[in-house]
Amino acid sequence: MTDTEPVLLLLHGLGANRHVWRGLERVLTDRWPGECVTPDLPGHGEAPALSHYSFGRMAAEVADTVAGRDRVVVLGHSLGGALALTLASGWFGVGVSAVCGLGIKLRWSAEELARAAQFATRPQRVLPDRAEAASRWLRGAGLAGLAGEDGPEVAAGIAETDGGWRLTVDQRAFAVGAPDMTGLLSACRASVVLAAGESDPMCPAAHLREHVNDPVVLAGLGHNAHVQDPSALLPLLDRLAEAAR
Repeated sequence: MTDTEPVLLLLHGLGANRHVWRGLERVLTDRWPGECVTPDLPGHGEAPALSHYSFGRMAAEVADTVAGRDRVVVLGHSLGGALALTLASGWFGVGVSAVCGLGIKLRWSAEELARAAQFATRPQRVLPDRAEAASRWLRGAGLAGLAGEDGPEVAAGIAETDGGWRLTVDQRAFAVGAPDMTGLLSACRASVVLAAGESDPMCPAAHLREHVNDPVVLAGLGHNAHVQDPSALLPLLDRLAEAAR
């Protein structure tokens, strides 16, 4: 690795944490030429909560994890994808050369936004045991059946507390809202790829084509394609690395 090789920044989705990238990190060992940085988003995993959540505020916090790097490639999933595009605006002092938004939810109804805002205001539940907390975290992160209850993702997603167990994610983050994709793409200064799993109900290929002409559709995969089959993302990362040269 040299100082001129790009840094790969991996940003997880809402409700998840940095450990969801561990499968991809394993297959990247001999594939990515530079450093790989996988932070927890604000209010997730071990990252401190914010007083309020917006795409700009969250992107500013994430920018600190790659401060001073001249060449950054960003792959973000879902909320992380919207933050990846936000960073690529250049407003946060990060030199993003190429960016991919994977599985970004592009259409939000008023009802969906209202439900998310209502959830963000609910008191955090204390669950009676670890098994229930683990199950709830897996469902909330969309990883039920894709990750085990004893994995590091779950360990970072739950914590023991007085009277039981709780989720570590700050529920207020769910009120971040819908990304302005048209505005983000217009402001983006980097090469952009939008991608999604073929069976992702949150990000159908038809929605992607409303914003880019050549989206990447990952055959047979769902919303959490990076967990379901990490190796399927390698051609996508090769494309990003080439664009960053």
